[in-house]
Amino acid sequence: MFWHSCRNILRPSKLLDHIKMARPIFLDASPPPYYGAAGTLNKDAFNKSIEVLAARITPARTGSVLKAEALKRSIMDLPKIRSVVVDPSDPDGDRLVLLRVSKEAELTPEAVGFLRAESKGLVYHTIHLDYDYWTADEILQVILPEELREGSPTGFAATGHIAHINLNDEYLPYKYIIGQLILDKNKRIKTVVNKLDSIDTQFRFFKMELIAGEPEYVVEHYESGCRFTFDFTEVYWNSRLHTEHDRLVQMFKPQDVVVDVFAGVGPFAVPAAKNGCGVLANDLNPNSSKYLSINVENNRVRDLVRVSCEDGRVFIRSAVRRLLDDPFPAYSGPRISRTREQAGRRNPANILQTKPIINASRKRISHFVMNLPDSAITFLDTFQGVLSVGDKDLIKEVYDVMPMVHCHCFTRELEPDRAAADIKRRVEEKLGSELKEDVSLHLVRSVAPNKEMYCISFRLPPEVAFA
Repeated sequence: MFWHSCRNILRPSKLLDHIKMARPIFLDASPPPYYGAAGTLNKDAFNKSIEVLAARITPARTGSVLKAEALKRSIMDLPKIRSVVVDPSDPDGDRLVLLRVSKEAELTPEAVGFLRAESKGLVYHTIHLDYDYWTADEILQVILPEELREGSPTGFAATGHIAHINLNDEYLPYKYIIGQLILDKNKRIKTVVNKLDSIDTQFRFFKMELIAGEPEYVVEHYESGCRFTFDFTEVYWNSRLHTEHDRLVQMFKPQDVVVDVFAGVGPFAVPAAKNGCGVLANDLNPNSSKYLSINVENNRVRDLVRVSCEDGRVFIRSAVRRLLDDPFPAYSGPRISRTREQAGRRNPANILQTKPIINASRKRISHFVMNLPDSAITFLDTFQGVLSVGDKDLIKEVYDVMPMVHCHCFTRELEPDRAAADIKRRVEEKLGSELKEDVSLHLVRSVAPNKEMYCISFRLPPEVAFA
């Protein structure tokens, strides 16, 4: 919010009397010094007034004045401050074009000549700034000790209405200030949490502390055209993996069946199902399975996602048999939207009838997704003999093409070649076989200065599957 005032009108005819030929000194709005104790935020300390020159212009001429070449370097250009304002002394009359100087001597001769011809006079105009004007980083720069200002932690990841950050120890005395700044400067954020070092050892979600806002942890988060509901304190979710979720889902064909071993609340399973895939989705965390079922229902893919809450090893071993006994129906083309569905109820002619693209039901698993980077590789030995179930001839007929496995993992090797060698060695060691077909490695993200997250994809070797 800004307040303006003006005084001391200077007529253009007398303007040149004040000019001294000097290089223009342009204004900035750097925050004022602030001296406060850690853990407090005095918003009144950020009130500041800046006095500038303004040219009085008739409303009809303001557009041409703003575009004038002679004023190109003289028009006000501070962030969030309008270049043209109403004259407080005559709200229904002339406009004030704000200049980026505070003294007449700082204007160029070209600007002086133009203003003499085009303006109705100059005035001093005061811009009042307050806490709402400054960005979170600008404020933090004058609150933090000088040695902590570089890399000040105002960045955050947003999940629904929650902002979550990871503060290093040296910033913890300022955590409530940082939380309040994030809350104040981002209107969609209602809750700010700091992730703690400790994580749930079984279900791998982070412990966190509230540092600003309301303790409301059940969020609605939108990703890939899907709506996800979950309690952020009870399940694992990482918004920075959005690109990775999309990358893998785009690899799936609509007629595929995908087995999501560590499904969480459904960031792979739900978008894949919305694209037409049949999905067997599992998570050991009962809260993840609960919200996964809710998200399946909310996104209208209940017929394409089957939810389990089991140990990953048991789930992998049983997935092949389950699908053989209860295959997914044939893919029948793109799903219609809710709007078209409602229109079809009123007039069936509004819906184009689709026929199955594949006549046979879906019995074959096309992809296994294993997004548990901390330990997914240790589950790979479960694939030994995974297809040695039931009628061998039937299995070989169904699995004429081996499934792809997409396994997320961490490595401490930072060089790509060394990282690839490290991951491939560990995977082959656990599988008990060399990787030979359709092997690729994708860098997902850097987790820490000496820790990278990758996804290795490979076609399951037949000698492993039929062991």
